[in-house]
Amino acid sequence: MSSPVPSTRECKGWIHSIESCGTVDGPGIRYVVFLQGCPMRCQYCHNPDTWEYGKGELMSVHEVLEGFYSNLPFYRNGGVTVTGGEPMMQMAFLTELFRDLKRSGIHTCVDTSGIMFNPHSERFMAQLGELLPLTDLVLLDIKHMSDERHRKLTGHTNRQILSFARYLDEQGVPVWIRHVVVPGITLYREYLEELGTFMASLHNVRALDVLPYHTMGRAKYDSLGLPYPLEGTREATKEEAAAARQIILKAYKRAREN
Repeated sequence: MSSPVPSTRECKGWIHSIESCGTVDGPGIRYVVFLQGCPMRCQYCHNPDTWEYGKGELMSVHEVLEGFYSNLPFYRNGGVTVTGGEPMMQMAFLTELFRDLKRSGIHTCVDTSGIMFNPHSERFMAQLGELLPLTDLVLLDIKHMSDERHRKLTGHTNRQILSFARYLDEQGVPVWIRHVVVPGITLYREYLEELGTFMASLHNVRALDVLPYHTMGRAKYDSLGLPYPLEGTREATKEEAAAARQIILKAYKRAREN
């Protein structure tokens, strides 16, 4: 006999932290929930303390959203974004969290790398089938268009990530593409244009965020006793990120016109 599906009140997830006033993780002012656990090891990750699953605090949906609902008028033009770590590592909890929010008509957003996408898993696809109707927006982090360089940068292939982007397009789920520009790694015209061309093949892209690499997470590596992967790599400037965004958008426009 199968075990009963846990109620929203019973469902718990591993939480790293909660930010009550997010302004860069979706439209409007966001209540941002950071989940614990991530299979990726991105060299520029500024939250290595979110990697290990089972750390942080085990919290119920009610406990996580208590601070949100108690200040609901503050978020009237925003909503809730769940990030990490990789939030899709905790699909059951993420789904129940969004289910609770949609009962109140709250805008929901998930910030994901798409690394968990597995179209060959019936269980995963069933879970995804429950989650996506409750999701208003996906912030999709595309790390690198070159599979070889993506493996070096993150420890994983980019194939399922790009497949996830195409699947979201097929399902009509709105997406914001996010891309971090790192000097000597992703800050090359060739890769930026390839990203723009790929974006043009999708019909659900609503925005593009190009973010400059920074070293603000360096202290976390030191505190965890981890070597900093990009030692010696300089930070990208805001001007470089803006220029990179224009290169991506020009390639996007060219591909759409052809």
